[in-house]
Amino acid sequence: MSNQDDFIDEGRRRFMISGALFVAFSMAPGKAAFAQEVIADEGAAVHIGKATQALAGSLKTNPFLDAWIKITPEGKVTVFTGKVELGTGVRTALLQIAAEELDMAPPLITFLTADTGASPDEGLTAGSHTIADSGSALLNAAAQVRSLLVDAAAKHFNVDSAVLVVTDAVIRTRDGREMTYGQAVGLVDLHRMASAKSPLKDPKTFRTIGTSVPRLDIPSKVTGGVSYVQDMSLPGMLHARVVMPPVYDAKLISCDEAAVARMPGVVKIARNGSMLAVVAEGEWQAIVAQRALSASSRWTAGRALPNPDTVHDDLKKISTQKIKIADFHEPAAPAVKTLSARFTKRYLMHGSIGPSCAVAIFDGASLSVWTHSQGVYPLRDALAEMLSMEKANVRCIHTEGSGCYGHNGADDVAAHAALIASAMPGHPIRVQWMREQEHTWDHFTPAMVTEVTASLDSSGQIVDWKYALWSSSHNERIVNAGRLLPARMLEKPFVSAPSVPMLQPEGGGDRNGIPLYSLPNMDVMNNFSPTMPLQTSAMRSLGAHFNVLTIESTMDDLAHMAGIDPVEFRLRHMRNARARDVIELAARRFGWPRPPRARNHGVGFAFAQYKNLMAYVAMAVEVSVEPETGHVTLERAVAAVDAGQIVNPDGIRNQIEGGIVQSASWTLYEALRYDTERIRSFDWGTYPILRFSSVPQRIEVHLIDRPGAPFLGAAEASMGPTAGALANALFDATGKRIRELPLAGEKLRKLIEA
Repeated sequence: MSNQDDFIDEGRRRFMISGALFVAFSMAPGKAAFAQEVIADEGAAVHIGKATQALAGSLKTNPFLDAWIKITPEGKVTVFTGKVELGTGVRTALLQIAAEELDMAPPLITFLTADTGASPDEGLTAGSHTIADSGSALLNAAAQVRSLLVDAAAKHFNVDSAVLVVTDAVIRTRDGREMTYGQAVGLVDLHRMASAKSPLKDPKTFRTIGTSVPRLDIPSKVTGGVSYVQDMSLPGMLHARVVMPPVYDAKLISCDEAAVARMPGVVKIARNGSMLAVVAEGEWQAIVAQRALSASSRWTAGRALPNPDTVHDDLKKISTQKIKIADFHEPAAPAVKTLSARFTKRYLMHGSIGPSCAVAIFDGASLSVWTHSQGVYPLRDALAEMLSMEKANVRCIHTEGSGCYGHNGADDVAAHAALIASAMPGHPIRVQWMREQEHTWDHFTPAMVTEVTASLDSSGQIVDWKYALWSSSHNERIVNAGRLLPARMLEKPFVSAPSVPMLQPEGGGDRNGIPLYSLPNMDVMNNFSPTMPLQTSAMRSLGAHFNVLTIESTMDDLAHMAGIDPVEFRLRHMRNARARDVIELAARRFGWPRPPRARNHGVGFAFAQYKNLMAYVAMAVEVSVEPETGHVTLERAVAAVDAGQIVNPDGIRNQIEGGIVQSASWTLYEALRYDTERIRSFDWGTYPILRFSSVPQRIEVHLIDRPGAPFLGAAEASMGPTAGALANALFDATGKRIRELPLAGEKLRKLIEA
């Protein structure tokens, strides 16, 4: 192929999801398709900055309507989002939102996700923000575009816009005259800032929002079609495999490049400092050569890892920043009973089913990278810095990956592909990590310690709550080239940006560390460590998973001390009406309180509003325990969810169900294995996850729809409530309160025997 654009077009042509062709673009790589306003006058920039704060969702940062919606004179409608599809179904939901307000059937719209050469910059797709931020932006942008087109048609027809009817991008008068969106767009300029107020449709008239439109990404996935970046194939593509150090900070001393270079199919040995890779014509040839190159490599000792037996005590010692996130006190009745407890969680890994992968091509001037990164714009900026290139000459195109759940190796493998491609102009380079690399070089979720002290008065009300947590960084996202693993291995290595805590109300390790319950006295301290014994970063729900487990376990223990039913105890301490609604709905649908159960069977309940900002979830579960092995089976789970206006009911159920299964795996079984020498969880045998045979057969998700209410992110909302409900169900089944994760297995067996 002759140039970079041809490869980009070919990549889009070949890469199809559920039969929907990605649209090819003719613009130069790295140049955004959406118009950007260049403001020379500083005062005007400040004025626009203030004006955008009143806009909905991501319109605040991308205020121009044609950043989101483009219409050609021929009537072709393309909708853009800066968010990415991670398997959560948001591509379908966002398309529904745009289609609803544009009065179009979804199949008539071409919908494109994050691409630095086309889409608005919405930063990261993380934290259950996609529907809340991008969905709100699309809802309002689409409504305003529709209104502008209808007003233009009304002026053309010399009628009142209120009498016009819109169906599938055609505007009609009562007397039969009509105008397509393509014709109307010639009468109006969509390159204008969005307004703070939008002519939104009455939710009672919705035909697309609120319906379970089949997900666009599912058909090819269940039929084995081209679905992921791992499936990509470009003409003349070469395959690369990297050789990683055995331990952190090890430096490459030597390797037998000459012998490997003579192996069948090998095209090049790429080396820059300790960044080492082999490029071959075929994928298996690359794997065989990588194994030989790895076997011949000699490395320095690197640094030792912490003792896993003392990791939690060590964490408390190295946590140097104290951040008070809640501190208020009101008069209360005297305490008569006090509970103090300590909870611990070990490091966990993402466990992505498909090892991280990327495809890149460099034409001598411009670089294009197909990546399953959660943030194509931050990645583009870091790649440009690493390669000393202008940002405009680097284009990152999101392509779904097989497995994500947070900050795994997607950005790092993209950097590998970019480095190798830049050394081999004209050749598409595909890099995929090996399984042991995906496991041992993961950005693990940090180990944590939580401590809580709470007191009851004589009536059973909580009068005092003191909470502290210790954790290192849950967010080492890409903010500079030094955050890219290969960039730190170069002959002239980049240095990672310092670790800093994420601030409330989102929070990082302290996410959901502040209970939503009404408590008269509360003290919550986040003890943050900028030093990370292991490489860590974001994983689904960040600290919410463990903080909610701690809080909800403590709520049950306090209810037990007070002699009050756990659900009733929660309701006595909850003033938030929407929270009460989900608690009561989950309890009712589960059949709470349950009658006496057989031995080694238990039920548990938990609640949280994700980040105290997003979806409300209440959860009731039933478990059975095998005393001889400590194996725990989640028999049944019933969830009640309030995510505001529901876009796709089946999509929300998908995410809540998936969160229940994944959280059960984390809570009951998962823990990273390592010693002072190296990471030992290098495959599925050394890092067991929940098996299909253990997936609960009965999961019910009951939704509370609130038409017209703001969208609330739900994708990560069930992680914490599932963990808390499981912990409480195990206490109910065994009479033993387990405060060290994972909860199941040998430790549980010994505790039952004691």
